[in-house]
Amino acid sequence: MLDNVEKTVEDLVAWTQEYFDRTARGCKAVIGISGGKDSSVTAALMVRALGRERVVGVLMPDGIQPDIEDSKELVDFLQIPHYVVNIHEATKGLSAALESAGSEITQDVRINIPPRVRMTTLYAVAQGQPRGGRVINTCNASEDYIGYSTKFGDSAGDVSLLADFTVEEVLQIGDYLGLPEHLVHKKPSDGLSGMSDEDKIGFSYAVLDRYIRTGVCEDTETKAKIDRMHAANLHKLQLMPHYQREK
Repeated sequence: MLDNVEKTVEDLVAWTQEYFDRTARGCKAVIGISGGKDSSVTAALMVRALGRERVVGVLMPDGIQPDIEDSKELVDFLQIPHYVVNIHEATKGLSAALESAGSEITQDVRINIPPRVRMTTLYAVAQGQPRGGRVINTCNASEDYIGYSTKFGDSAGDVSLLADFTVEEVLQIGDYLGLPEHLVHKKPSDGLSGMSDEDKIGFSYAVLDRYIRTGVCEDTETKAKIDRMHAANLHKLQLMPHYQREK
């Protein structure tokens, strides 16, 4: 847990302001809004850093999204400009094109198409801003550690504010920022598989966060599973390897 959440928020805001002043002066921050803790906290931090007029929320339902009202509540709460882009025709069209080409459409393929279409959408919105935009990643340290994200989907972005904070630490920040409690503490789900995050990964974020911060996990099977997931998904966090020719 964070020892001084107020100072952490101040440091995050200052770091974000410096990043935009140095690399993206005048640009807007473009954020995919799911209505959960990570996008809510990220958007609120960006509002503190840049002002609400420079933060653009993008709501991207895939057809009918049962909790879309949470996303709308968040952008209304922060009073930020936003777009609603329904990606269903795009995901349906890509799936149909793959099937027509004879490529196998497994369940994992179906689950990961929408996040990648959403990231394409965010970059299109960012590029369409008058002075350009930066896509803000919303993944946290817990998800990154076990690779619980879609490569080139929600794991992508130009800059990340939460990559060094575990789920429990993100919750602390969200509470400190005064965001609606039911959004910050909403049971996390990918919104795609019909399962909660914790049901899908097979252990709680509290257990994972403790292991990340202290190296302690009493259950040997859970520890082994976390280690396997971490090792198997490191490629999502690393730069693309490339051949380096001799000089």
